[in-house]
Amino acid sequence: MFLALLVSGIVVVLVLLGLFVFGLRRRLIQRSGGTFDCSLRWNVPENETGGKGWIYGVSRYNGDRIEWFRVFSYAPRPRHLLERSAIEVLERRTPQGEEELALLSDSIVLACRHRGTRLELAMSEDALTGFLAWLEAAPPGQRVNVA
Repeated sequence: MFLALLVSGIVVVLVLLGLFVFGLRRRLIQRSGGTFDCSLRWNVPENETGGKGWIYGVSRYNGDRIEWFRVFSYAPRPRHLLERSAIEVLERRTPQGEEELALLSDSIVLACRHRGTRLELAMSEDALTGFLAWLEAAPPGQRVNVA
């Protein structure tokens, strides 16, 4: 009986510790400011619009690049780095079909190309405005393509 209570107590403590570290990581990512909720689909086939594979994340502006972090992860480093000079915006659309359930409400999907890889970013209208303004604010001489 005592052993079962001890094991249960250890499991509860470990779960609470995991949740605390999870929240602390999110707070550390947002500490420097310039973050926004942004779902991502990486390496999307050319003709596909609307589909599965969305990963919920948080993006952070860092100079001339965007750092994308998975929300449900303990990794301290970003999963993807998107450089401003390499981002080409292809189109913008509303979520279609199953995407409406997978994404946050009122999300806008932005199809992009980054160094030959097609990807889609889903963010709120406000975050999209900030993202496009950030792209257009590139230093003189940088090629910027905003659809």
